[in-house]
Amino acid sequence: MSQRDSGYERKERDLYETPEWVTFALAPHLPSGQWGIWEPAAGSGKMVRALQGRGHLVRGTDIETGEDFLLSEKPSALYAIVTNPPYALADEFIEHALKLIEPQGYGFVAMLLRTDFDHAKTRRCYFADHRAFAKKIVLTRRIKWFEDSAGSPSFNHAWFLWDFAHQGAPTLAYGP
Repeated sequence: MSQRDSGYERKERDLYETPEWVTFALAPHLPSGQWGIWEPAAGSGKMVRALQGRGHLVRGTDIETGEDFLLSEKPSALYAIVTNPPYALADEFIEHALKLIEPQGYGFVAMLLRTDFDHAKTRRCYFADHRAFAKKIVLTRRIKWFEDSAGSPSFNHAWFLWDFAHQGAPTLAYGP
């Protein structure tokens, strides 16, 4: 299968703002409780505002405002990391997020990625072989990254959720 040209120039640092409905699709699947969440690729803050609207305490940072997630140490009172990582750095974001959350023994990581992201043999360590991988939430609508886009989106996306309190096999769920 080939990728088709969207007709748009690629955005610097993969700055594609996550529509509110995409964040809302994750909300029912988050572990219960009030969580302190870090959104480390916040851009203008769309996801931060959507999570705050659901009652979460959210800290948003971005490389554009001077904080490079991949060089960051764990901030105090961190329970979760939720983000739409730059696609070119998705593996690094997953690895770093898991490394920051795992020592707590609780908490979670949620990453918005292309639906087939977990298909690669080299990524098995994040999914099939990772004890905290808990759920894949497949979005049944395609994300429209450009408001003025006339064409239909060409990629399917899913939320991937690692929950360090999770036990057993991961589950599959479907969002809007």
